[in-house]
Amino acid sequence: MTTETNSVLNSVKEAFAPVTEAFTKLQKLEVPEAAREFVKKQAEAAKTRAADAYAGSEKVTAVIESAVAGSVTEAAKISRNIQQAIYQDAEAFFTGIDKLASAKSLSEAAQIQSDLVRANGEVFVSRAKATTEYLGKLVADSAKTAQDNFAKVYGKTA
Repeated sequence: MTTETNSVLNSVKEAFAPVTEAFTKLQKLEVPEAAREFVKKQAEAAKTRAADAYAGSEKVTAVIESAVAGSVTEAAKISRNIQQAIYQDAEAFFTGIDKLASAKSLSEAAQIQSDLVRANGEVFVSRAKATTEYLGKLVADSAKTAQDNFAKVYGKTA
């Protein structure tokens, strides 16, 4: 049985002899200088591109941070303005009730109610105008900021 095993083993060795010989020659094969230089240059170029991409991503992150910070500030301003408007409306409502309670006649109460409705309408128009102006300014400022940020990011990389 040992002879048969050796015979099979020798047959396998002989069958794979060309592969073994090619592998041995491949290990001793020299890579030409030009090929090595090409690989080095490509690796260096890839390294530079990676560094540029990283720097660009840092710029984009900084732009996003500044935009988000500005948005948070604006959201806080809007929230404060809404809170102030609600407070002013409540204050006006209670002042109106106080005035209505002091009316001595039905006609005087009607006149007070009419004055309160007119005053509320004026406040509403004033707030709508202020809101429109504020939103217009906010959109213009945001567009300008976005334009400046894009210029910062893409102006230097383009």
